[in-house]
Amino acid sequence: MSETPPATSTSPFEAQREIHELLSQETRHHILQAILGHPTHLLSLTELGYYIQKSESAILDQLDVLSNQELITAYIAEENEGKRDQPSKFYGLTERGIEVLDEFKYLRGVPVLRAVHDNTVKPERIQRHEGALRPELPDVVADALEFDEETVDIDELEDTTNQPVFADEATDEESGAFDELLSRTTESMHENQDEDESGG
Repeated sequence: MSETPPATSTSPFEAQREIHELLSQETRHHILQAILGHPTHLLSLTELGYYIQKSESAILDQLDVLSNQELITAYIAEENEGKRDQPSKFYGLTERGIEVLDEFKYLRGVPVLRAVHDNTVKPERIQRHEGALRPELPDVVADALEFDEETVDIDELEDTTNQPVFADEATDEESGAFDELLSRTTESMHENQDEDESGG
């Protein structure tokens, strides 16, 4: 992976271009979206594979790239080690990752991605992984990812219905279900907003 840009660069403009290139690669882009949308912002490899619909080896390759650039790191839950079907390694953002994603406006999408994640159908194994004990994120990272769930931008959510959020290689059936999910989430949020306005 020698073609990957270093974490620092002598030219600010060149560094920005390289980071943009780094983030725009499809699988890496979806990894970051999955992390941003997850309630804990820490995902096991199994969870990433489910949401992104890529092989674990393909995901690991891109996790290595993001890790080499100090955008993400592996967080270890030692209490889970040796437990059956309980992941002990989770992938999440670093402080540098937060800085970069903030600069490129990724953090604005956290509420929308959370709404999609919460309404995604999850099989039992994914539910177990999501409910597994996790280590704590650094305060700087955790604080940057917090948001007020009452202030989700509905118009921004509608914009996401025209582009893939997680599954870039889903089957036709899965893609259809995902599109329907986005549509239902948008409609539900509109209904709730209308009820709040009429009630007020």
